[in-house]
Amino acid sequence: MTIAKRQLAASLRVCSHVADRETIAGFLADEATQPSVNPFRQTSAGAQLTTWTGQSFEFHASRTEALGLGCLLRVLSALPGDTALVQELFGSGPYKAYIYHHGDGCRIAGAVLHGRTRMALPDIKRLPARRRARQTSLVQALQLDLFAFAGRG
Repeated sequence: MTIAKRQLAASLRVCSHVADRETIAGFLADEATQPSVNPFRQTSAGAQLTTWTGQSFEFHASRTEALGLGCLLRVLSALPGDTALVQELFGSGPYKAYIYHHGDGCRIAGAVLHGRTRMALPDIKRLPARRRARQTSLVQALQLDLFAFAGRG
């Protein structure tokens, strides 16, 4: 069962152990972000620790920006190697997010967001795109009303 990205984003936002949780959650909440093919959804803390330790060296050598990696490595190091985790993958253009949870989509173990080599990560705002658009149009409508009101005097 795949967990909805909306639920994962909400669960991630309350994870105090993930330093970049707002940015990663914002990426998940964006309408352009979609689930990616995920052949190895069921995994373990030990397998992911090995994978991400290697990735951290490769990211450093290739100057690939990554958010959440240090936090994920700390969590994975503290868990017994045979701890079952579920890996959720999401992508948008050249960016990928990996979210790890304990099977329910609520208890997030960690998350990583990265792009391609030497590519800056996107500037992600706190509000999802739909809400940003709605908020912008509301502000514009209020401004127009204020200008119309000022011209009546």
